[in-house]
Amino acid sequence: MNTKKLKLLFIVNPSSGSNQINYEQEIKTFFSTKKVAFEIYLLPKNCDLANVKLAIEKAKADRVIAVGGDGTLKLVAECLLGTKTPIGIIPAGSANGMAKELGIPEELNGALTLAMNGKPKQIHAVLINNELCIHLADIGFNAYIVKKFDELPTRGMWTYAKATWHAFWYHRKMDVQFKIGDKLIKQKAAMVVVANAKQYGTGFEINPDGKLNDELFEVIIVKDYAVMEILKIWATKLPWNPKKIESFQTSNLKITTKHKVHFQVDGEYKGKLNTIEAKLIPKAINIIVNASNSTAF
Repeated sequence: MNTKKLKLLFIVNPSSGSNQINYEQEIKTFFSTKKVAFEIYLLPKNCDLANVKLAIEKAKADRVIAVGGDGTLKLVAECLLGTKTPIGIIPAGSANGMAKELGIPEELNGALTLAMNGKPKQIHAVLINNELCIHLADIGFNAYIVKKFDELPTRGMWTYAKATWHAFWYHRKMDVQFKIGDKLIKQKAAMVVVANAKQYGTGFEINPDGKLNDELFEVIIVKDYAVMEILKIWATKLPWNPKKIESFQTSNLKITTKHKVHFQVDGEYKGKLNTIEAKLIPKAINIIVNASNSTAF
């Protein structure tokens, strides 16, 4: 009886993380003794979505594996939105928030084994101002940190600390307004998070109620620049203070701000705006998870 050989396509972002690992070589070495077919596509610096889609179509792979951070995963998800092709993750970015959410091993061989053998689960996503969000998007303080982080020459948590310190000095509160059902919310806020998932890449749970397979996403208002609350987001796993942070659930949303504010999606800075429109995309993608070590469901 003929058994079809599994074929994997690895979409590798060479600029992710600290560049200490040659992922192309490590993947080739790992599969040299496996009965698995694979291809590797290295993302160019100025990546074009159409070219990535074309590479995926040509490969005709059974699974497509994103090797990078949340931005790389977002790119692959954009290419496979609404299809049944499973997406795997090899965490190779600075924070790897979605990989942690899904219980993907940080150790490379463990992540490769899961990508090959793991079971996919169908999850929803959120469309925010026509940008796909599979993890977390926000306006305000954290988006400003992402902007400053991108401008600094190095990567890693120390660079995050530098960017955060800069934001403490220069970022100001926002006047935000939005409706949840019949309730109109007007609030001064340090940041507002549209949360598809539960936690930032540091492991901090900004959204304890989040589930990736329900029919809702969460809106989190961080009301104040309380130093401890912000440090929790970046450096600890301590619970947040409900007097400082408020949460709502919805499947669609429009936020307006008095002045233009900083905006990021899945760790990518998107500029300044004063209107955010978000809606749930049910059953958006199939993603390979570590079912025994995931908090996402």
